[in-house]
Amino acid sequence: MSGLDLAPLWLTLKLAAATTFILLLIGMPLAAWLAHTRSRLRPFIETLVTMPLVLPPSVLGFYLLLAFSPANAPGAWLRATFGVDLVFSFAGLVVGSVIFSMPFMVQPVAAALSNLPVSLREAAYTMGKSRSSTLLRVELPCVRPALIAGVVMSFAHTVGEFGLVLMLGGNIPGVTRVASIAVYNEVEALNYPAAQAYAAILCLFSFAVVLLVNLLRRKAERSA
Repeated sequence: MSGLDLAPLWLTLKLAAATTFILLLIGMPLAAWLAHTRSRLRPFIETLVTMPLVLPPSVLGFYLLLAFSPANAPGAWLRATFGVDLVFSFAGLVVGSVIFSMPFMVQPVAAALSNLPVSLREAAYTMGKSRSSTLLRVELPCVRPALIAGVVMSFAHTVGEFGLVLMLGGNIPGVTRVASIAVYNEVEALNYPAAQAYAAILCLFSFAVVLLVNLLRRKAERSA
């Protein structure tokens, strides 16, 4: 372990933390909208949010690679407008990870919010609270176990990404070589002790995440 390169592990934590933070910012309003709206667009938006669960990561990574490439319109616009290249960059990994982990944040929170009584929201409105204030101060505290589970699962899912990261970010040391890519890289180099060390760390982390989610679920069931 003393000779193990820790950079992929730190980069993985950095990517997972950034992804989870962004998902909190955009996932909560989206989950609330899906839980409360009667719009005809809801099935379409729900499908888009859910697709990463069934879509192969390499397929999503391939289309994001095409979209973000400066040779195509979206990537060219990003470069010309903001001076940003998302292909083979950490910023591109964050954007791809947000899209890929979106259902793990949105779905549990949206399901929990939809099960809250409508009267709770209406009472907050009659007291003069805005929709955003009602969501932050009334509804989200009531679905805290689902929110925590969404945060934990989004973080863990990002840590375990491989296909999307390899397709969109490649294998650049210190930039896009996260822990899952490091395992693959060490196996290719026939450095099995290092690959085993990375894999063992990821296995322990996965076990801790699943255990935490199960404990949260049991706590929620007991308090219900």
